[in-house]
Amino acid sequence: MEENKIKNNPEVIDLRVVAKKIWDNRKLFYKVLPIVFVVSCAYIFAQPRYYTADAKLAPEMGNSATGSIGSIASAFGFDISNMETTDAIYPTLYPDLMEDNGFVTGLFNIKVVSQDGEINTTYHDYLKKHQKRSIWSYPGKWIKSLFKTKEKTAKGGEGKFDPYYLSESENNIAEAIRADIIFSFNEKTGVISIKAKAQDPLICKTLADSVTFHLQDFITQYRTNKARVDYDYYKHIAAKAKSDYEKVRQSYASMSDASTHISLRSAEMKLEDMENDMQLKFNAYSTINTQLEAAKAKVQERTPAFTMLKGASVPIKPAGPKRMLFVIFMLAVATLATTTYILRGDILKIIELREKK
Repeated sequence: MEENKIKNNPEVIDLRVVAKKIWDNRKLFYKVLPIVFVVSCAYIFAQPRYYTADAKLAPEMGNSATGSIGSIASAFGFDISNMETTDAIYPTLYPDLMEDNGFVTGLFNIKVVSQDGEINTTYHDYLKKHQKRSIWSYPGKWIKSLFKTKEKTAKGGEGKFDPYYLSESENNIAEAIRADIIFSFNEKTGVISIKAKAQDPLICKTLADSVTFHLQDFITQYRTNKARVDYDYYKHIAAKAKSDYEKVRQSYASMSDASTHISLRSAEMKLEDMENDMQLKFNAYSTINTQLEAAKAKVQERTPAFTMLKGASVPIKPAGPKRMLFVIFMLAVATLATTTYILRGDILKIIELREKK
């Protein structure tokens, strides 16, 4: 009786009928799956392998909020550490530095050496000349070259390189760097993770280390910029004050030697004036030198401290592409598509019946 109800109700799916229909059309699977397997293998095994390496860095958070208020806010997912700092670039914004051409092009000159020693060049030339490509990319590259117009050269003014006026090829390299170098910041732990990807394991490790140092240098330059400007200013005026003092002292010494056997009142008064001027110059030099030492200490104070939590290591196994997973996925998709094709008539009937209701 239940079987009659199922037959009379097209919306009810009888798994036995479905299985029988699929089994009757099994020869279609015998044709589709081997073809999909061969094509998938041909595609994925032609893709070059790549490696990944990562480093973890804990930056100095500046004048972070402490105490019970900071702890309570942190427990609810709020970070108030940036409320008491004068920095414009917080650690949470470090990942956004990869959007800046000035920061990215600063990575062009990183020296990289492959594991076999055959490649010894800069990161820029490595991406431009030493990238392995899939054979499937060459037809598209050839077609694209047919319609390619003359590339515009970048203008930096008198031979200077301008990171914000890149040529097409340099811009493509910058985009490739953005795809291969990834920053992430954990707001709960305050840890910056730097992940690098490359086709060579040693180059991959070198990139992770170099980008870490580049980031530290960038933040250090930013944090100490004003302090270094002040230090250079005090260093300049300290040198001038010392020079003025030395000139007055030499003049005073010469005048004293010349007036040794002279007892004129005018000579004595001139010596007193020179001595007072020398003392004023010395006091000015001493004061400026004190300010110079304070500015030097300020540079050191503003220099951020970084703690390397995890150094990058040379990866042993490639990170991708996942060849077996790709082939299995494609076979699963092909199986689903073939099954849908076999049952398309039944599926359309169910859809039509539901639309009529």
